[in-house]
Formats: sequence, C-alpha cells, structure tokens
Amino acid sequence: MWDPAKYLSFGDHRARPFFDLLARVRAESPREVVDLGCGPGNLTITMAQRWPHTRLTAIDSSPEMVEAARQRGVAARDMDLRDWDPGDRTDVVISNAALQWVPDHAELLVRWAAKLPSRAWIAVQVPGNFAAPSHRLVRALVAESRWRDRLEPVQLREEDSVLAPEGYAEVMSGAGCEIDAWETTYVQRLDGEDAVLEWITGTALRPIRAALSDDEWAEFQAALAPRLAEAYPRRADGCTWFPFRRIFFVARTP
Repeated sequence: MWDPAKYLSFGDHRARPFFDLLARVRAESPREVVDLGCGPGNLTITMAQRWPHTRLTAIDSSPEMVEAARQRGVAARDMDLRDWDPGDRTDVVISNAALQWVPDHAELLVRWAAKLPSRAWIAVQVPGNFAAPSHRLVRALVAESRWRDRLEPVQLREEDSVLAPEGYAEVMSGAGCEIDAWETTYVQRLDGEDAVLEWITGTALRPIRAALSDDEWAEFQAALAPRLAEAYPRRADGCTWFPFRRIFFVARTP
C-alpha cells in the first residue's frame, strides 16, 4: 500500500528529477502523452499545462495513488504497467521513478518502442541508489534471524533492479531508437530527526511496512534508525546530507 501523503512529504526533492527529465523531451504538439506511474498526480498536471491540447493518460498500479491523482483532477487509471500498450497516437511516454518496481522492464521498453508511432518519445527516470547504505542496511536487517522468516516473501529492490545508463542506451539503441542516457547524483538536504528513515519509509520500506503489524513495524524502525543515523550523520544545524543517484534516458523511436 502506498501512502500519498508520506510520498509527498519530500515533494520538492522527488519532483526535481522529473523536471530534469521532461526538459529533454522536445515534443511540440503531441497527440497523446502517457504518464506511466503517475503517483499522486502532482507532476502529471504539469504536463497538462505544458501540452494543453494533448490527450493526457495517467496510469498507476496503486489504488491509493490513483485516488490521490483523481482528487487533483487527473483522470488516472489503476493498471499494472506491464498490461499497458501504446496507441497509434501515443507520441510521448513518461515514466518517472516507477519502472524500478517492474522486473524485466527492459523487455517492456523494447515492446513499447516497437508499438509506438514513428518519432515518438520515451522518457524514463529510475532511482539508481540501490547499492547505497540506505538500501544495503535495510537488506542486511531483513536478513537477520529476527526478520528473515517474517519478511521472506517481501520483494526488496536489489542492486540490479535497474540498469546503468549505458545499459539503457544499449537496450534502446538495439530497438532502433535515438538515445540520450545519463545519471545524476543529487546531494539532498533533509531536515529533522531520522530524516533518511522518513524518506525511505515512503518508498523502499513500503513493502516491509505492509507485511508487519504496528508493533513489529515500530520494532523494525527502532532497529534501523540508529544504523541509518550512523551512515548519514545529522549535522549540528539539524540537516542530513543524503546523496541520491538517479538514472535517466530519453529515446526517440525510428
């Protein structure tokens, strides 16, 4: 279960990569723009402002996120991204921080590229920080005897959940696309106590929270918090620096 309010508690940091991605999409008058993994819709509405005459389609696999998007006036649909296919008027596909949750999404990208109209745009951003302490510490805690059996069914994101920029460049060029791929590490300032824990609670820890009772969740957080605090020390002024790597590509079909 996704919590839109928790996700948006760091809305500025989460929005910046989206706008960096969208700036590389030079479509002028697309017939249809599709937002795959629209989340709570706060960024989807900015595409409606940029392309006011386009048909805007928004899709997310979380009913909670879809409802939050609809409350913002976005006509969002609840759908597994693996079940979506482009139409013959789909000129722009945007997926911001969603495909890391989809195993083997490189195969989806090739399929979409083959079905999109000529000269359509595919723009994707995924987190590339699964080797960072924030994720390694979570995986290490889950592997301990206290949690191993309890959380065995939970699917955590591993280091190979996404490709490196050159990996996406190979996939998309192999599909015949023009491709621009890059990565950026944002050094994010987070304020408050246990700031990194708060950040990952809205994303990486979501499957763990869903699998635990309230008491178990409190115990898990209590065990994780000091480890994160050691890896990401809080400064005297109350802020924590949280480096966050993100991977981008913008491709254009043949």
